[in-house]
Amino acid sequence: MSAVRRARDERLTNALDQNARDLLRYLERRVGSNDAPDALSDTMIAAWKGAARVPTNPVEARMWLFGIARNVVLNHSRGERRRSRLAERLRESVGVLPANNDAAAGLDVLDVLDAIQRLDPDLSEVIRAVHWDGFSLAEISQYLGLPASTVRSRYHRAKRELAHVLGSQVELIQ
Repeated sequence: MSAVRRARDERLTNALDQNARDLLRYLERRVGSNDAPDALSDTMIAAWKGAARVPTNPVEARMWLFGIARNVVLNHSRGERRRSRLAERLRESVGVLPANNDAAAGLDVLDVLDAIQRLDPDLSEVIRAVHWDGFSLAEISQYLGLPASTVRSRYHRAKRELAHVLGSQVELIQ
């Protein structure tokens, strides 16, 4: 094994060791605690496949890993949407009505979570990263690979859309 490859592998191993817990928490908040370990595994596999691109700077390597984790979440979400559409079609075909959620209708937290879920995925990612993960807009810009101005505008657009949907409950995200 070459010295360059050994150094790259060591950088990636260190980055994964230092960030695995944060990545797992990030994934738990996005895909649930049941699917998060598998998503972390997928993130690590993708990181090893792209090991040649791991940044040398530890902060940049961290953001690179979160960018990979985000892609894993997006793939997971697409799969969930496909499964949900299939389940809905199956319910309709056999005449089963969806469960009544009136009991949860008054819960503010569920309203906020639902509103975030209904946002465009790019907007909900920024909201979650700021308010759930504690990332700054600059850090989000890094791990999404977008200009800071784009992330700022997405954040403000997301807050506007949430304010519109939630009405007086918007103070929950400010």
